[in-house]
Amino acid sequence: MKFNWFKKTQKNYPAFWQEYLDSFTNEAEDTIENTRFVAFDTETTGFDKKKDRVLSIGAVSLKNKTIHVKDSFELYIKQDIFKADTVKIHGLMKKGSLTKVEELEAIKQFITYIKNDILIAHHAFFDYSMVNEMLLRHGLGKLKNKFIDTGVLYKKSKHIIYQDNLKNYSLDELCKELNVPKTDRHTATGDALITAMIFLKITSRLIKTNNLGWGYLLKS
Repeated sequence: MKFNWFKKTQKNYPAFWQEYLDSFTNEAEDTIENTRFVAFDTETTGFDKKKDRVLSIGAVSLKNKTIHVKDSFELYIKQDIFKADTVKIHGLMKKGSLTKVEELEAIKQFITYIKNDILIAHHAFFDYSMVNEMLLRHGLGKLKNKFIDTGVLYKKSKHIIYQDNLKNYSLDELCKELNVPKTDRHTATGDALITAMIFLKITSRLIKTNNLGWGYLLKS
């Protein structure tokens, strides 16, 4: 009798997470025009990914140079951890009239919304890390989506046009540089919409300089 000492046991993931993982199997690369992008943002209790928590997530989808406002995403999350001094930034109170969901339900809804599409965020590593910590707290893996940082992408486009690639730009500075209105600034959904508009402005520049391609967009 042979014993398979190295037999792997499949982890019993929730159905939504297993469907998410399966969606990346044999994933075919599409054209940029036919690809759904998701610009997203998080509002948090602070900047420590281990100690702080996500209070809200906002997102909006883009496809073929168009922002689909009707295909937007917004939710607020119940959290025991709370810092009163951050309220002046995002305005989210521990108690209030907003409908809030448990963290695991927030994860489920967000994962179902983003699917295996490409994520866009400004200073993306922070938002990406905060969402990953949410996932890890509930025994799930990290996000598998490819992602684009508008801060990095803008510096690359600026380097082509102005030969200056040294400055790190805040979201407010990019709004000024690219003439993007700061609608609902410091709300997750508002910042996601601003990020989407910034992404379109940058990609229009890249089209003019013949630099819009997957290798350019996804290279950090």
